[in-house]
Amino acid sequence: MAKLGKNAQNEQEGKETVEFFKDLDREALNTERFVEKYSKPLGIVFGALILGVLGFFAYKQFVVAPKNTEAVKSFLAAQKNLAEGKDKDALGGKSAANPGFVGTANDYSGTSVGQLSAYNAGLLKFKEGKFQEAYDLLDKFSSDNKTLVAMKYGAMADAKSGLNKNDEALSLLDKAATASDDPYTTYFFTRKAGIVALGLKKNAEAKKYFSTIDEKYQDYDNGMSDSYIEMTKYY
Repeated sequence: MAKLGKNAQNEQEGKETVEFFKDLDREALNTERFVEKYSKPLGIVFGALILGVLGFFAYKQFVVAPKNTEAVKSFLAAQKNLAEGKDKDALGGKSAANPGFVGTANDYSGTSVGQLSAYNAGLLKFKEGKFQEAYDLLDKFSSDNKTLVAMKYGAMADAKSGLNKNDEALSLLDKAATASDDPYTTYFFTRKAGIVALGLKKNAEAKKYFSTIDEKYQDYDNGMSDSYIEMTKYY
């Protein structure tokens, strides 16, 4: 799947950003509880340890957090350009004045927003037909959101197909099919893996994928898996 629909993509990106800010809120709350609970009773003996812990959280609060804030600003500017159909401006990466998704991914690779920028940049590179660049950018993305991870592997598979490396694409589609707990996402990539396997004349693998659909995802398939299973016998 090369690119999400705009509404679905914006919704998923919004969820990822919300989770990112929730993580910051939880971190700040945990820091306050740590100080309140332990700073007085531990006393001088563990004073150095406390200072070390507080120093770490101070670093997170005053160095990492502002960096995250700048990443969000850069990401939102790129997202605005994307929403307006300005793909090249959204991609950016050619000047400090317009970092775009590429610049945000490079400058803030250690942040959730930086990684999400790499994901979006990868999709735009794919759209341009720059499949290896698309693959490399998508490979930088990671998330606790299993559906986004599945989408990542699916997009990476498309990039490999664009490079005529369909065996590698099939391996990535297999990962996409097992990455998410969402039944439709699993069905979609299982079906796609089956079609690619069929095209590679790996009929046994293709039959495995279509049989899985026939057993577990008939509600989404409208009986198409039966036809594909028959094709594995003769194709």
